[in-house]
Amino acid sequence: MARHRVKGPLVDVITRVDLDRKKAVAVVVAAGALAGAGFAQAASTVSPVDRLITPVAATKNLAAVMTAPPAQPQQGPQTIHSVDTGSEARKLLQAEQIQAQYHVAGALRSAEGAYAKRQEAAKAERARIAAEEEAKRPKCVRPAQGSFTSGFGARWGTSHNGVDIANAIGTPIVSVMDGTVIEAGPASGFGLWVRVQHEDGTITVYGHMNTIDVPQGAKVKAGQQIATIGNRGQSTGPHVHFEVWVGGGQKINPVGWLAERGVSL
Repeated sequence: MARHRVKGPLVDVITRVDLDRKKAVAVVVAAGALAGAGFAQAASTVSPVDRLITPVAATKNLAAVMTAPPAQPQQGPQTIHSVDTGSEARKLLQAEQIQAQYHVAGALRSAEGAYAKRQEAAKAERARIAAEEEAKRPKCVRPAQGSFTSGFGARWGTSHNGVDIANAIGTPIVSVMDGTVIEAGPASGFGLWVRVQHEDGTITVYGHMNTIDVPQGAKVKAGQQIATIGNRGQSTGPHVHFEVWVGGGQKINPVGWLAERGVSL
């Protein structure tokens, strides 16, 4: 705090100026500014008291302005956004539903892919098993189980063109090899017969059956049932008459033909 006493006609006038450091600096700067602006000349026409008081008042105002906190800049027009919370909620829900559908679709594609792979694996496994079974499956078998009762050749003054295997009525008769049924039905002397043509052109004949179990044109495999033993036609008892035709109809001994293929009667 600085205390100044003014000497002159107004001895009792005391000017007390309380300034902090910033205000003191402001006073000095303001005084210089006023002098430079021509206030010195104006001050020569006023009284000594006015010379002292006027600049002091002016410097106070200027110091106040200089030490006042900076004015806040005026803000321009502001835009206020109105938010429809219901619409926003619906948009969020739709976005979540779209995302959920995307994940579900991806999961379904993954499951379908896994299922397709399992199906392919199962198909491959079935094919492998079928191939193994096919490899193990015999290529030639006996025409029926039973007793060998009559062979190929002359018999009772005639030619017996096949072999007979006797067994009970209803015993299965099977195709001796893979082939195609070319005839199935009634036949003179046989009652009923079935003829099967094989891949090499050979035809096997089965006669005197009780029932026929395959239609004409059917594809059959070795060991597949095609009929049952019977006693139809010119027969002395239940049996199957079996013949082998080669070269367009030449009848040969079935015993040797079967033996060549690993089958004995």
